[in-house]
Amino acid sequence: MITCYARHGNVIAARGLFDQMPERDIASWSAIICCYMHRCNPSQAFLLFREMIQAGKSKPDPMILVTILSGCAESGSLGLIGKSVHAYIERNHMDVNVQLGTSLIGMYGRCGCLKSAFTVFERMPERNVMHWTSMICGLAIHGYSEEALAFFERMLGTGVRPNKVTFTGVLNACKHAGMVEAGHNYFCSMKSDFGFDPEIYHYGCMVDLLANSGMLDDAYSMIQSMKVEPNVVIEKVLQIAEPDDDGGVYTLVSDLYALGGRWNDVQKVRVLMDRLVVRKKRGSSFIEVEDLRSSSCS
Repeated sequence: MITCYARHGNVIAARGLFDQMPERDIASWSAIICCYMHRCNPSQAFLLFREMIQAGKSKPDPMILVTILSGCAESGSLGLIGKSVHAYIERNHMDVNVQLGTSLIGMYGRCGCLKSAFTVFERMPERNVMHWTSMICGLAIHGYSEEALAFFERMLGTGVRPNKVTFTGVLNACKHAGMVEAGHNYFCSMKSDFGFDPEIYHYGCMVDLLANSGMLDDAYSMIQSMKVEPNVVIEKVLQIAEPDDDGGVYTLVSDLYALGGRWNDVQKVRVLMDRLVVRKKRGSSFIEVEDLRSSSCS
């Protein structure tokens, strides 16, 4: 019943039923924790996780741990909660299976704790494409492009075949570094070497990369040559803009519209920028990357 309420978005009813239960097994704990996590409330999910641990009657299974770690990764700002879950795993000598290892690497990568992500990665007895991809994407989203591409080449050297998500990370890395030629080569390699048809996010990365490099004609030509509705691609370009973007992505989209003579759309983007109070201002953040540059390529 808790799961049923959760699927329909009724968190209050799910929690009421859970609180009324005289005895709670692992299934009920898992259901209510997943309920809060899926309703974008990872902090409450973690409080329930801690309550379950303190009760001592139910031991969390890998599914609960993966759920909490995934929520921390999606938020990108709950590294301390993720570290607490990791500490619990180590204290209890739990086996880190494929899914749990991927979740740990992904959580640390998204939260900017790249050294910790690398430590988990290196401890994995066997690494599949999900582990490699989590590292590549984590490095790429924080601007460590050379390290991300080095991981990709290292992955290929071990015989692990990339997937489409891997290429999203690779193209993101090229985008952050303005590596147009490398980005184009990797983009073409998706189809020629691995048989993947590029999807919306891959096109979005390439359009962003070309436009930010001043190659608006090439960016617009790529959009026009695709079988996908151009508006959809441009929307994806806006979606992959970083939360602290300085306005560059919005400006390039406006320029792309102008290049195609779509002046009404130019005005819509400008209105959106004003609504979101987009400013030409760079922020800064601390990212845990000590010793990563020298160790990631070894």
